[in-house]
Amino acid sequence: VIWNPDGSTAEMSGNATRIVAAWLGAERTTVRVGGREVDARRTDGGLIEQDLGEVKVAEPERIAGLDVIAVDVGNPHAVVVGDPDDLPLVGPLLETHPRFPRRTNVQVARVEAPGRVTARVWERGVGETRASGTSAVAVAAATHGEGDVVVSFPGGELLVRLDRRHAYLTGAA
Repeated sequence: VIWNPDGSTAEMSGNATRIVAAWLGAERTTVRVGGREVDARRTDGGLIEQDLGEVKVAEPERIAGLDVIAVDVGNPHAVVVGDPDDLPLVGPLLETHPRFPRRTNVQVARVEAPGRVTARVWERGVGETRASGTSAVAVAAATHGEGDVVVSFPGGELLVRLDRRHAYLTGAA
């Protein structure tokens, strides 16, 4: 179970499951969070690669004057393609918007080049965070749909591989 600072629980966390996998130290491990099992393995470079499962991407919609793409990575996300510096305004607005009755994680992302995105994250129940594994997957799925995407956050980079709406996430722990 993953507890947020506000006392709520998260259905999934890419960063937390990667940290647990690294902490256990096994070559391969499975971590159950909410309704998902995350298979993880240590790469030759010491990173952790995770199989995060299915990703569902909704059609873009207009919410509070913003073009938003809702993405389900086992937890809810609202991706806005724009200037990541807009996050302090966009994050709290969308997290608690009535469109998301259980609240949502929010990302503001800018596509820098094919396969490369810069983003900032507003996690529900937390506020702005320096990085997020499921947010990286949501951003990659909303902006690219398939293939390898490097998502750069203030806290570092994560590699997302999307294969027919199935997500793999690789990063440090």
